[in-house]
Amino acid sequence: MSTGIDAAKQAIRTQVWDVLERERAVEPGVHGYIPAFAGADAAADRLAHLPVWQAAQVIKAVPDGAQQPVRERALQDAKLLYMAVPMLADDPPFYVLDPASLTVPPHEAASRKTAARIAPKIAVADMRPVDIVVCGSVAVNRQGAGLARGRVTPTSRSHCFRRPG
Repeated sequence: MSTGIDAAKQAIRTQVWDVLERERAVEPGVHGYIPAFAGADAAADRLAHLPVWQAAQVIKAVPDGAQQPVRERALQDAKLLYMAVPMLADDPPFYVLDPASLTVPPHEAASRKTAARIAPKIAVADMRPVDIVVCGSVAVNRQGAGLARGRVTPTSRSHCFRRPG
Protein backbone atom coordinates (compact mmCIF):
# COMPACT_ATOMS: atom_id res chain seq x y z
CA MET A 1 0.00 0.00 0.00
CA SER A 2 1.42 3.36 -1.03
CA THR A 3 1.17 6.35 1.26
CA GLY A 4 0.97 9.98 0.25
CA ILE A 5 4.65 10.35 1.15
CA ASP A 6 5.58 7.40 -1.07
CA ALA A 7 3.62 8.93 -3.95
CA ALA A 8 5.29 12.32 -3.43
CA LYS A 9 8.74 10.70 -3.40
CA GLN A 10 7.96 8.81 -6.59
CA ALA A 11 6.72 12.01 -8.25
CA ILE A 12 10.04 13.71 -7.40
CA ARG A 13 12.02 10.76 -8.78
CA THR A 14 10.02 10.78 -12.00
CA GLN A 15 10.43 14.53 -12.39
CA VAL A 16 14.22 14.30 -11.91
CA TRP A 17 14.57 11.35 -14.30
CA ASP A 18 12.52 13.23 -16.91
CA VAL A 19 14.68 16.37 -16.60
CA LEU A 20 17.93 14.39 -16.74
CA GLU A 21 16.80 12.66 -19.93
CA ARG A 22 15.40 15.83 -21.53
CA GLU A 23 18.62 17.75 -20.82
CA ARG A 24 20.71 14.79 -22.08
CA ALA A 25 22.65 14.60 -18.82
CA VAL A 26 22.06 10.84 -18.88
CA GLU A 27 21.33 8.13 -21.40
CA PRO A 28 17.62 7.50 -22.10
CA GLY A 29 15.92 4.83 -20.02
CA VAL A 30 17.14 5.80 -16.54
CA HIS A 31 13.76 5.60 -14.81
CA GLY A 32 14.13 3.17 -11.91
CA TYR A 33 17.91 3.50 -11.68
CA ILE A 34 20.66 5.63 -10.20
CA PRO A 35 22.09 6.74 -13.54
CA ALA A 36 25.62 7.42 -14.59
CA PHE A 37 25.76 11.10 -15.48
CA ALA A 38 27.71 13.63 -17.46
CA GLY A 39 30.28 15.10 -15.11
CA ALA A 40 30.76 12.02 -12.89
CA ASP A 41 34.53 12.20 -13.42
CA ALA A 42 34.59 15.87 -12.39
CA ALA A 43 32.44 15.08 -9.34
CA ALA A 44 34.88 12.35 -8.28
CA ASP A 45 37.76 14.77 -8.73
CA ARG A 46 36.02 17.39 -6.57
CA LEU A 47 35.37 14.77 -3.90
CA ALA A 48 39.04 13.73 -3.95
CA HIS A 49 40.11 17.30 -3.16
CA LEU A 50 38.07 17.47 0.04
CA PRO A 51 40.04 17.15 3.30
CA VAL A 52 37.71 14.40 4.50
CA TRP A 53 38.58 12.31 1.42
CA GLN A 54 42.28 12.98 1.74
CA ALA A 55 42.24 11.84 5.39
CA ALA A 56 40.15 8.74 4.68
CA GLN A 57 41.75 5.32 4.46
CA VAL A 58 38.65 3.16 3.91
CA ILE A 59 35.87 3.92 1.43
CA LYS A 60 32.60 2.05 0.94
CA ALA A 61 30.80 2.60 -2.36
CA VAL A 62 27.79 1.27 -4.20
CA PRO A 63 28.29 -0.57 -7.51
CA ASP A 64 26.22 1.90 -9.57
CA GLY A 65 27.80 3.24 -12.75
CA ALA A 66 27.63 6.80 -11.45
CA GLN A 67 30.13 5.91 -8.71
CA GLN A 68 32.62 4.17 -11.03
CA PRO A 69 34.92 7.26 -11.09
CA VAL A 70 34.81 7.48 -7.28
CA ARG A 71 35.73 3.81 -6.92
CA GLU A 72 38.59 4.27 -9.41
CA ARG A 73 39.83 7.33 -7.54
CA ALA A 74 39.74 5.49 -4.22
CA LEU A 75 41.96 2.75 -5.62
CA GLN A 76 44.29 5.24 -7.35
CA ASP A 77 44.61 7.10 -4.05
CA ALA A 78 45.58 3.83 -2.29
CA LYS A 79 42.40 3.60 -0.22
CA LEU A 80 40.88 0.29 0.78
CA LEU A 81 37.57 -0.01 -1.08
CA TYR A 82 34.50 -1.95 -0.07
CA MET A 83 31.99 -2.24 -2.89
CA ALA A 84 28.55 -3.65 -2.35
CA VAL A 85 27.65 -6.78 -4.24
CA PRO A 86 24.87 -5.60 -6.61
CA MET A 87 21.57 -5.45 -4.71
CA LEU A 88 23.48 -6.81 -1.67
CA ALA A 89 22.31 -10.14 -3.04
CA ASP A 90 25.16 -12.35 -1.82
CA ASP A 91 26.44 -13.36 1.56
CA PRO A 92 28.95 -11.96 2.32
CA PRO A 93 27.57 -8.78 0.70
CA PHE A 94 30.70 -6.73 -0.07
CA TYR A 95 33.73 -7.02 -2.31
CA VAL A 96 36.99 -5.88 -0.78
CA LEU A 97 39.45 -4.21 -3.14
CA ASP A 98 42.86 -3.58 -1.66
CA PRO A 99 44.97 -1.38 -3.96
CA ALA A 100 48.14 -3.00 -2.61
CA SER A 101 47.13 -6.39 -3.99
CA LEU A 102 45.28 -5.58 -7.22
CA THR A 103 46.11 -7.76 -10.21
CA VAL A 104 44.53 -5.32 -12.68
CA PRO A 105 44.65 -1.50 -13.05
CA PRO A 106 42.37 0.51 -10.73
CA HIS A 107 39.97 1.51 -13.53
CA GLU A 108 39.35 -2.18 -14.26
CA ALA A 109 39.18 -3.31 -10.63
CA ALA A 110 36.58 -0.64 -9.85
CA SER A 111 34.11 -2.03 -12.39
CA ARG A 112 31.31 -4.26 -11.17
CA LYS A 113 32.17 -7.08 -13.55
CA THR A 114 35.87 -7.15 -12.76
CA ALA A 115 35.33 -6.82 -9.01
CA ALA A 116 32.97 -9.81 -9.16
CA ARG A 117 35.74 -11.77 -10.85
CA ILE A 118 38.81 -10.75 -8.84
CA ALA A 119 37.75 -9.43 -5.44
CA PRO A 120 37.15 -11.54 -2.37
CA LYS A 121 33.87 -11.01 -0.55
CA ILE A 122 33.68 -9.84 3.03
CA ALA A 123 31.02 -9.83 5.74
CA VAL A 124 30.04 -6.62 7.50
CA ALA A 125 31.41 -7.98 10.77
CA ASP A 126 34.84 -8.42 9.18
CA MET A 127 35.10 -4.95 7.64
CA ARG A 128 37.45 -2.29 8.93
CA PRO A 129 35.79 0.93 10.12
CA VAL A 130 34.66 2.93 7.09
CA ASP A 131 35.66 6.58 6.78
CA ILE A 132 33.40 7.55 3.87
CA VAL A 133 30.32 5.97 2.32
CA VAL A 134 29.50 6.97 -1.27
CA CYS A 135 26.09 6.14 -2.62
CA GLY A 136 23.90 7.55 -5.34
CA SER A 137 20.63 9.38 -5.16
CA VAL A 138 18.06 10.35 -7.72
CA ALA A 139 17.36 13.62 -5.92
CA VAL A 140 18.95 15.45 -2.98
CA ASN A 141 17.62 18.50 -1.16
CA ARG A 142 19.74 21.37 0.16
CA GLN A 143 19.95 19.73 3.59
CA GLY A 144 21.44 16.57 2.07
CA ALA A 145 18.43 14.27 2.38
CA GLY A 146 18.28 12.06 -0.67
CA LEU A 147 15.91 9.78 -2.53
CA ALA A 148 17.36 6.66 -4.07
CA ARG A 149 15.74 4.73 -6.89
CA GLY A 150 12.80 3.60 -4.77
CA ARG A 151 13.51 -0.10 -4.36
CA VAL A 152 14.21 -0.82 -0.73
CA THR A 153 15.32 -4.20 0.52
CA PRO A 154 15.77 -5.08 4.19
CA THR A 155 19.56 -4.74 3.86
CA SER A 156 19.60 -1.60 1.71
CA ARG A 157 18.03 0.52 4.43
CA SER A 158 21.36 0.80 6.23
CA HIS A 159 23.58 0.61 3.15
CA CYS A 160 23.46 4.27 2.18
CA PHE A 161 23.39 6.93 4.83
CA ARG A 162 24.41 10.47 5.45
CA ARG A 163 26.26 11.29 8.62
CA PRO A 164 24.36 13.90 10.64
CA GLY A 165 25.92 17.33 10.86
